Order: sequence, then C-alpha cells, then structure tokens
Amino acid sequence: MNFKERIEKESVAAAKEKDKIRLSALRMIKTALHNKEIELRRELTEAEFHQVLTSMVKQRKDSIEQFEKGGRPDLVEKEKAELAVVQSFLPRQLTPEELAAAIDKAIADTGAAGPKDMGKVMKALMPVISGKADGKAVSEMVKAKLSP
Repeated sequence: MNFKERIEKESVAAAKEKDKIRLSALRMIKTALHNKEIELRRELTEAEFHQVLTSMVKQRKDSIEQFEKGGRPDLVEKEKAELAVVQSFLPRQLTPEELAAAIDKAIADTGAAGPKDMGKVMKALMPVISGKADGKAVSEMVKAKLSP
C-alpha cells in the first residue's frame, strides 16, 4: 500500500472513530502533500513524501517550543498529538549509534579531512538518512566529527 492509500485509509478510520485530533492531523498531511504535488506538477516520490513529513515534524517541534514559552499548555498538547500522527508515517528513526556509523562511512567515502569538507559529507549522507534523522542533529554530529 502506498503512502496516499495509507493516509486515506487511516483518515476513514479516524472519522469512524470520531478521533478529531488524528483526523485533523491526517487532513493536514493530505493538504501538505497535495500542495507539494501542485508545486512540482507531478506525483510525489517516496523520498519527497518523507521530506514533506520531516518538514512538518520540524514545524510541529518549533510550535511546541513557542507555545511552551508562551504558556499555552492546551496548544502544546494539540501540537504534540499532531506530531505523533505525522511521525507515525515516517520510517523508524536511526539510533545515535547507527547515525554515527553512517556519518563515519560518509566521511570515509568522501575523504573529508576537516570542517571545510562538511558540505561534501552532508551531500553524501542526506540521501541515505533522509527521513530517518533530524537534519540539525546530523549537521551538529558531522561538524563535531570533522573538527580537530
């Protein structure tokens, strides 16, 4: 079953169960995917699907942080619930050990020697780990490994 069919199936199930938050989050995902398809003027690939979801996860985390600073626990809970729904469609996240191994392999494959080679490492690494790790965390880990 492809990702569109899975989202549609889960939307129907959420509607039947009267799960408003889950249904709202699924509709939000469908809308984001539809908008991306309009932008690209074609169907999304699996990798593009994961990129859209990763972007949505980042937005939710930023919103949670802002709502916590603003003292809005009601909105924090809503965003956390939506975040859980979005994350359920992403592949399993890499453990820190798996991520470190992937970074080491990318560094070895590119022959990176220092911080100036970070771009080469990230370019080689991101297609491999797309949707499986947070880009900001990956970037910080790569920078730490390349620093003397």
